Amino acid sequence: MARVLVSEKIADGGLDALREAGHDVDVQLGLSPEDLLVAIKGAHALIIRSATTVTAEVLDAGTDLVVVGRAGIGLDNVDVAHATTRGVMVVNAPQSNILSAAEQTMALLLAQARNIPQAHNALVQGRWERSKWEGVELADKTLAVIGLGRIGKLVAQRAMAFGMRIIAHDPFVSPERARAMNIELVSLDEVAAQADFLTLHVAKTPETIGLIGVEFLAKAKPSLRVINVSRGGIVDEAALADAIREGRIAGAALDVFEKEPTTESPLFDLPSVVVAPHLGASTREAQDKAGDTIAEQVGLALAGEFVPFAVNVAAAEASETVRPYLGVAEQLGAIFAGLDGGIPAQVEIEYQGELAGYDTRILTLSVLKGMFGATSDEPVSYVNAPQLATEQGIEVKDSSTSSTVDWINLVSISGGGHQIAGTLVGLRAEPRLVQIDGHTLDVPPSAHLLIIHNDDRPGVIGRVGTILGDARLNIADMDVGRSSKNHDAAVMVIATTDAVPAEVVESLEASDGITSVAVVSAG
Repeated sequence: MARVLVSEKIADGGLDALREAGHDVDVQLGLSPEDLLVAIKGAHALIIRSATTVTAEVLDAGTDLVVVGRAGIGLDNVDVAHATTRGVMVVNAPQSNILSAAEQTMALLLAQARNIPQAHNALVQGRWERSKWEGVELADKTLAVIGLGRIGKLVAQRAMAFGMRIIAHDPFVSPERARAMNIELVSLDEVAAQADFLTLHVAKTPETIGLIGVEFLAKAKPSLRVINVSRGGIVDEAALADAIREGRIAGAALDVFEKEPTTESPLFDLPSVVVAPHLGASTREAQDKAGDTIAEQVGLALAGEFVPFAVNVAAAEASETVRPYLGVAEQLGAIFAGLDGGIPAQVEIEYQGELAGYDTRILTLSVLKGMFGATSDEPVSYVNAPQLATEQGIEVKDSSTSSTVDWINLVSISGGGHQIAGTLVGLRAEPRLVQIDGHTLDVPPSAHLLIIHNDDRPGVIGRVGTILGDARLNIADMDVGRSSKNHDAAVMVIATTDAVPAEVVESLEASDGITSVAVVSAG
């Protein structure tokens, strides 16, 4: 059972799921920064929204932290770099509010074009100002989408339904992919020259802060209206206010601000500006989805399993072909570390068969997680496993080949004079250890494994069985592999129902015909 500290309001469904999994869900709302430093002690997970700032100091105080979960998309309130250094996984809910954010963008786009909030305010205050608040149509106007990710694409699709022409700026999207969506990719200068409306859907990074500033606005068309439902700070609010006040652009609609919460901005006094207090994700559906998603991700992280939305894992995605091999890759890592009582200075991992056509980085992390989990008393995760390899001076190389002889897929690990390989077999995709040091065999990985190298001659297997029987150790599974190169040598892999005591290992090592004995905990 883990303690999960929740510092902001999260949908009850997600928290209930964590409770049902046996975790202690500690809800403490409205914590000050000082209170958070106290509350975080002893917590294994921290769930936040946008109001809680997870600083390096907080992460250092949370010595038991495994994961920080942000119920939403943005992570500018989490020191992700320091979390990675500490081996703390950071997860978010990137798909929870994409629809709500896209709809908020369209709402602000329409409100800006038709001056709806201004006309509403005038009317409820007793003024019929029909001629004052003349707007513009969206049809035949050019909308520039900066950031053609999930939300940007949804906005583009909806804007097309209004008859708008869509251009986009996104250095990570190919022209071919954009053309398939009937969108033209252009430079920022071309955005300024062509756009009547501009909407932002990018992360807040050093490269995007102030992206829409003095230089950009000086090049913009007088008809430009800027919409921002992404992150505050991407738009230079002072520069935007000056451009609108001087009539150099037509207006703006903002849902986010550089400092939040805020009730003061040079934009608030301008009649052609529409503002909202960061409502992009403020729908009942988005809140429920965010809570459910982040609870699921935190639960996976606490269980040491694959976490799809981990942002500081070197490979946070796994295809349907790759994902079933995560478990066997981790088991192989643990077995490999146990072969020689540690991890060699150089480790080579090879993926053979269909796996070679996929991104296998997450499998490499699984192998490392298994290796270090078997040799370290500290918690090992997908986050800190590469860091542990670096700290211990272990060089890890991985490679892929589409050719394999006897299996559709094979994961092979070698180094330090040892080699093992494993795969999945049958309709149930059951894990199998199929190679050890040049010997072919077929045995399921088990919590307790004996790997015995021995002379290939009569009587050796019987002596091993007798020693284990005298120690009242039950054999759950066993296979014997012969070497294709050395016909005088063999290997036995024995799965026992209980751990093998040291004195039994000594008896086996002293037995005639046995050359080495390794005790492995494969999990």
